[in-house]
Amino acid sequence: MVRFLHIQNRQRAPLTLCGDCPAVQAEASPYSLVDICLNALVADLEKFCVERPDGSLCLKESERLPQEVADRLLQTMAYRELLNDGTVGIFRGNQMRLKQACIRKAKISAQAFQQAFCHHKLIELDAAGMNEAVTVSDVVSGLGSSAWIQSNLQCLVLDSLTLSPTNPYERCFSQLSGLRSLSITNVSFRDEDLAEVASLPRLESLDISSTSVTDITALVACKDRLKSLTMHGLKCLNMPTPKFLEVMRELKYLNHLDISDEQHSRSDIPFRVLGEKDILPDLVSLDISGSKYITDEAVEAFVRQRPTMRFVGLLGTEAGYTEFLSGEGTLKVSGGENESQISEALKRYSERACFVKEAFFHLFTQTCFMRITKPEILKLVIIGMRNHPLDLAVQLTASACALNLTRQGLAAGMPVRLLSSVIQLLLKAMETFPEQQQLQKNCLLSLSSVRILQDVPFNRFAAAKFVVQWLCNQENQHIQRIAVNIISILALKLSDEQAAQLTAEFYIVVGKLLEIVEQKTNQNELDTTFHFTLSALWNLTDEAPTTCRHFIDNKGLELFMRVLESFPADSSTQHKVLGLLNNVAEVRELHSRLMQKDFVDHISELLSSAEMEVSFFSAGIIANLLSRGEQAWTLSQTQRRLLIEKLHSALLKWPTPECKMVALPAYRSLKPFYPLLDCFTLPGVQIWAAWAILHICCKTPARYCAMLIEEDGLQHLYNIKENDQSDPDVRYLTTEVLTYMDTHMMYYGKPKHLKELQAKSNG
Repeated sequence: MVRFLHIQNRQRAPLTLCGDCPAVQAEASPYSLVDICLNALVADLEKFCVERPDGSLCLKESERLPQEVADRLLQTMAYRELLNDGTVGIFRGNQMRLKQACIRKAKISAQAFQQAFCHHKLIELDAAGMNEAVTVSDVVSGLGSSAWIQSNLQCLVLDSLTLSPTNPYERCFSQLSGLRSLSITNVSFRDEDLAEVASLPRLESLDISSTSVTDITALVACKDRLKSLTMHGLKCLNMPTPKFLEVMRELKYLNHLDISDEQHSRSDIPFRVLGEKDILPDLVSLDISGSKYITDEAVEAFVRQRPTMRFVGLLGTEAGYTEFLSGEGTLKVSGGENESQISEALKRYSERACFVKEAFFHLFTQTCFMRITKPEILKLVIIGMRNHPLDLAVQLTASACALNLTRQGLAAGMPVRLLSSVIQLLLKAMETFPEQQQLQKNCLLSLSSVRILQDVPFNRFAAAKFVVQWLCNQENQHIQRIAVNIISILALKLSDEQAAQLTAEFYIVVGKLLEIVEQKTNQNELDTTFHFTLSALWNLTDEAPTTCRHFIDNKGLELFMRVLESFPADSSTQHKVLGLLNNVAEVRELHSRLMQKDFVDHISELLSSAEMEVSFFSAGIIANLLSRGEQAWTLSQTQRRLLIEKLHSALLKWPTPECKMVALPAYRSLKPFYPLLDCFTLPGVQIWAAWAILHICCKTPARYCAMLIEEDGLQHLYNIKENDQSDPDVRYLTTEVLTYMDTHMMYYGKPKHLKELQAKSNG
């Protein structure tokens, strides 16, 4: 029942929080009502739907959503990867109208795509990363079946889709005459396809990165309208540099050009572009990240010749080290020299794993000694991690950056929402890469923040399983200390069922923790690992009979007797040990294992301890053992009688329950107290239970008064009040608890069954 609440006293570095930062304001504010409703809807979608004969879902007839909400619903489903042939059925028919459709990573068939999306009046469609069952031709021909879409679809994203397996050269883009922006990266898109796309009458923006294009001469056909051209990673490009520059010279209206290269190729095209004075006069943005032979002088000269420029990409180059290219003025720069450049890189390259990894590497160096809370940077780390969950290099460098950004006092200034997101991603990385020791260590260190463990919502049960598994496979004492610290706090947050399941799945954890206690006891070493381990065992045995049994079976009682004898002057050790033994004493089927004369004698001696916690938990152990009655008592009747007298005498010397204990115990429930309150033949047992209840009710009335109501615990208190034979001290304590209950119910209202119970008691 007793749960030890340990607050680690850490030395915190001074920190500064940019409170006016938009990232701070956005992440610190509550979720919007629309987002909350949409998340609730997609989490239980079937409740709001009926099923068609083909297995797809259909919203009930009464359900209608405005177009803007429908767009966001679809985006939410895509983000959570919930789009399949069944769920996309809700977008058939006329109950919803879509305008900006995001179906990224959807696992749907070509037929389901056609039925769900091609009848809407779409302005934009993002179909990146859909499964191989849907090809580029399926999407484009499906969209082309709508005359409205042919003329009005403006933006289309087809990244990482496949071309038709039967006819990879099938032309299909020409029917989308209204298209202004097309992204078709990482597709076997060839020169013939480029020629077709370049003939589109309204095309202004084109991304052909990582395609099979060998020659870009076809772009001359759209030279009078093309404003943005992205073509990084064109591995098949086979144009002489002079010819490439001729095409660039024709594209006079280009505002954005991306010829960066993640592979750091030795092409001289970016270098030669910088040397040209008479090309790209309207350029605003140039990305040459990853290029060779780039110098600060060449970049600066190029930019000064084009005063409208606002961005230059230099990550992975040898440029970006002058004040002019620092990125801290109106000219934004992506690079690795300073925080501004790194932030810009993470914003621009969040979908490009190689550049994300490189930016994280630079970020780690920048944040090693950070003393200022940076929520906006942590948010960029989260985006990079989320976009590349299976890339070990990204996850490893990200975990190191996350640790730097949340260590020590920095986590205290971070919005809870950001901390929750990053911890969930770190747990996912631990699950994905269980053998990567450094990544696991980084994640554990981030998780060990008291702020995160206490205040941040995340899957604590999953985290506890990872940490327990890690502990059981580790001998490194530093890692052991971190792991037992985490377990000691996480155990407080687990439900009874979760705690039982944890120790059932990892029953060896009790033995492992006891090994650490034994090792430290043998070495007479009272360090933080020792105290964290005691706390972890205490919390794991709280209302967990199976764990208590593991403790006894692993000779925990004998070991803890040694601990009590080895460190009699250390009150912290004493009351943690006794708190755990009190948990064991609550398990009635284990009483016979505790009925040992040496054990009972030692505990009874501690009843008169000057340390309130030591006396309190010792009394709890004795009270629980006595409560079984004479029939279950295996020691002598004389010893039992003397123990009853000693308990009663010790309790009468205690201060009033309103006194403040040094360490206030927390309780999962008050149920273990109720059998003790019913021991009318043992007033000392009743006094201990009533004193404990009054103590916690006067300290945290809202929590524990509500708990008494929910658990129907008041009946036991009224039974004492109504019994004329009740001990006066017990009656006094009970009356005080009921007074607190009256105050609580004055503010929160009185449940109907309590009104009847109280009326019966007063009558």
